Amino acid sequence: MVRALVLFFSIILLHSCQKGNDGITVEKTDLVESVYTSLTVQPDSLYDAYSVVSGIIDEVLVEEGDTVNIGQPLIQIINNAPKLNTENARLSLKLARENYSGGAAILAGIEDEIIAATLRYKNDSINFFRQKNLWDQNIGSRTEYDTKELQYQLSSNNLRLLESRYERTKNELQTTLQQAENSYQSSLINIRDFTVKSMISGKVYAIQKEKGELVTSLQSLAKLGSASEFILELLVDEVDIVKVSIDQKVLITLDAYKGQLFEGKISRILPNKDVRNQTFMVEALFDNPPDPLYPGLSGEANIITSTRSDVLAIPKEYLTDGNQVNTDEGLVEVVTGVDNLDLVEIVSGISEGTVIYKPDQ
Repeated sequence: MVRALVLFFSIILLHSCQKGNDGITVEKTDLVESVYTSLTVQPDSLYDAYSVVSGIIDEVLVEEGDTVNIGQPLIQIINNAPKLNTENARLSLKLARENYSGGAAILAGIEDEIIAATLRYKNDSINFFRQKNLWDQNIGSRTEYDTKELQYQLSSNNLRLLESRYERTKNELQTTLQQAENSYQSSLINIRDFTVKSMISGKVYAIQKEKGELVTSLQSLAKLGSASEFILELLVDEVDIVKVSIDQKVLITLDAYKGQLFEGKISRILPNKDVRNQTFMVEALFDNPPDPLYPGLSGEANIITSTRSDVLAIPKEYLTDGNQVNTDEGLVEVVTGVDNLDLVEIVSGISEGTVIYKPDQ
């Protein structure tokens, strides 16, 4: 079909070669070199919408062909388990807050013990240093001194242990509170994730699941993309990819618009090769796209890789397999340059005005 684009190049031939009864006369012309590709039309920003959780589709909130805004709900999924998990997480968070804030007896009990231990420490401290002063004056017995000192050391150690226990318990309760808070927030996210929302402002091109179906996070639920911007996906052979660059002109024909030629430009070259068919994906944009366009429309294109002015060119059908042409003087070997689907450049071997003939079949 789009090899009809070859007509574009064949018109050039009419200006370069004058047909005679038995042959054609070679003249200089402009030669356009191109890379032929197949193409598919796709909306820009096309993506599949997934749910991050499993469940049953409760409601499909849009229809195919609807335009949507970013963040708009598309599909509602139901699952009772996350609701129960959220309630359990809320209760755990409430308990953790009470424990940490002192409303429960955990920290309050330790605080009471610290108050009592502080009073005991102060009392034992007074008694010890009083007994020490007496002992320094050689008053009292050694047994009384040792007893007061032991009581003072024990109460001091007990107070430090209680203060350390308080700080450790407080840190543990704080950590537990933070973990409970994280669990609760995570459970809230799981509930929100049961509503699948649009990530773009665009159009719904396909709804792939229906109400009542069980779905998982691995299944695509809908396909969305731009409502007005379309790209052309070109499959370029690995032999030709090195000739392609950004902003090169593209001549386009679509099966849905027979007989019409469109123009565009290369916008993106994806560097990863598809090893299955040995091609690279290249994207192009219409200069003036036809209306309407639909995802999946197919066609063909020629990427203009170079234009050479004032060169000798002949139809490929006049060139033999051994790079020779049939002239009035017989077969003449020529050196060829660039080519396209119809024409090949002649670098040397024949000159302008030479009459050539098709090879014998």
